[in-house]
Amino acid sequence: MTSRIWTASVVMMVCSWLSYIDRQILAVLSPTILAETHMSAQDYAIVVAAFSYAYMIANPVWGSLLDYFGLRIGMLFAVGLWTVASASHAMMAGFLGFAVARAFLGFGEGATFPGGFRAAMDSLPPSKQARGIAISYSGGSLGAIVAPLLVVPIASAFGWRYAFLVTGVLGLLWLVLWWCTARPPFLNVPARKPARIAWPNLLERRFWALVSAYAVGAFALGPVLYLVPLYLNRALGISQAELGTLLWIPPFGWEVGYFFWGWASDRFAEDKDRPVGLFVLLTVLSWPLAAVTLMTTVTGTMLVFFWAMFVTAGFIVVGLRSGARAYPEGQRSMVAGMAAGSWSALVALLLPVLGAWFDQKLYTQSFVVVALMPVLGTSAWWLLTRGPRAEPGSV
Repeated sequence: MTSRIWTASVVMMVCSWLSYIDRQILAVLSPTILAETHMSAQDYAIVVAAFSYAYMIANPVWGSLLDYFGLRIGMLFAVGLWTVASASHAMMAGFLGFAVARAFLGFGEGATFPGGFRAAMDSLPPSKQARGIAISYSGGSLGAIVAPLLVVPIASAFGWRYAFLVTGVLGLLWLVLWWCTARPPFLNVPARKPARIAWPNLLERRFWALVSAYAVGAFALGPVLYLVPLYLNRALGISQAELGTLLWIPPFGWEVGYFFWGWASDRFAEDKDRPVGLFVLLTVLSWPLAAVTLMTTVTGTMLVFFWAMFVTAGFIVVGLRSGARAYPEGQRSMVAGMAAGSWSALVALLLPVLGAWFDQKLYTQSFVVVALMPVLGTSAWWLLTRGPRAEPGSV
């Protein structure tokens, strides 16, 4: 009986694992796909931005809709949509097709983390909810680790299009798993449906504090996931086949970071609305990424990227926890959606700029900007959270 309470969180971990495999295929195989379709790095960055804009909108929308309509039907619809979108990449031949497919993928995947958050809250007692959230979210970093190890061999043996078809099959299998487990005794159905759908309020100071801590602080996650394959290929001459043996390293830092910073947050900021010390520490620890182009070996380069993702996980964990404390309990899945959506918006805005810089081989400038983003995020968060704390539910 005790093991059953973890089922929903584990199934949502598989969901987030699948979502990151689906979104990482294009990044992992980008050297091959760009060469075959004749897209530039800037075109590629715009395609990624199409995903990010859709993901930005979808996260808070799904966060509110899942609270209102329930997880079972909502996640079936969301994952069904992104499964079709992921498989459709196999039929695309150029910029426009990839952009459209990527946008639909991003909209469907916007339900992933609001769903994971809500699954943990609905299936676990308060004493275990934090661990359930960690389990649900950790599938994302696991997916990013597995993606190169899974898709590069498939693409090498059968072609890059087959990699997208395989993930479509995996999506269908997850839908069957969810249909069988998204019900009691594995997942509790709330006894009372909300009277109305709660939507984010962009005029609230606590909203922008969450954006600053989570989206700006954790911005490096986007460039490391999407642009590092191109950097390794173009600047260091690493082949597509060799990338499959290296690209699991940065996401592994992300995975380790989730659990380390979760422990650190529980240990040093359990009852703190403003964990200033943790944010300052994370900001300082972000700076080594600025020097990655000075590394003279592939090993040194990958260690820097590992470290950057390890630190970025801290901004995700601490930012989400501090942000959730400012909102009522009934709106906390919406908080998860706002956090992920604002991060995606920032990536959509800045990644095309970094992609254009990559076309011009301005690698050092790109990584310096990424490394300094946490300075901006922590400073804005500190200013926005000063003064008396507003009661949850107030503006």
